[in-house]
Amino acid sequence: MEKIETLKDGTKFLIRNLTIADLDKLMKFYRALPMSDRKYLRIDVTKKKLVEHRVRTAEERRVFWITALHENNIIAEGRLELSSDDWRRDHGEVRLIVDRAFRHKGVGLMMLRSLYQIAVERKVKKVIAKMLRPQVGARKIARKLGFREEILLPDYVQDQRHKTQDLLIMTCDIDDFWKELETLYVASDWQRTR
Repeated sequence: MEKIETLKDGTKFLIRNLTIADLDKLMKFYRALPMSDRKYLRIDVTKKKLVEHRVRTAEERRVFWITALHENNIIAEGRLELSSDDWRRDHGEVRLIVDRAFRHKGVGLMMLRSLYQIAVERKVKKVIAKMLRPQVGARKIARKLGFREEILLPDYVQDQRHKTQDLLIMTCDIDDFWKELETLYVASDWQRTR
């Protein structure tokens, strides 16, 4: 996958599959994230060997990883992680991180649209999002996209600062996800940039 997108202000950026050749750019992106963003991630993304291993093994773990680049710098990364369990074979977990300078501009919506297309190609029927309770912004966006809260697991995980956090699991049927995503696209007036 490779496509050029245009924001309302005329800024162009490229969405494409992430490869191991992007590792240094990815590390620069991760290390530039403020700790207030990084502390809720599942792994310490400042550890290059750990990130490299995850990028190298993405395919065998059934992870479809995309990135957004502006002026050859990563401004967002997103993933669709397919379940390897037979009984959840039509489930996919979505993850997305956008550089703060590019938030509220449509980059996230365009990345989610690309992840949706991958999900459809892979016959995903249910999309899952997992987040920690303090991630209010992420929860708000997920609700706008049609996700509903399924379960809250109290004191279930530790953030990057080793503080125990509640894990929230939200789900959305793929058709509802598309409907809400398209509604948000129209509301954000993304079509004027086409």
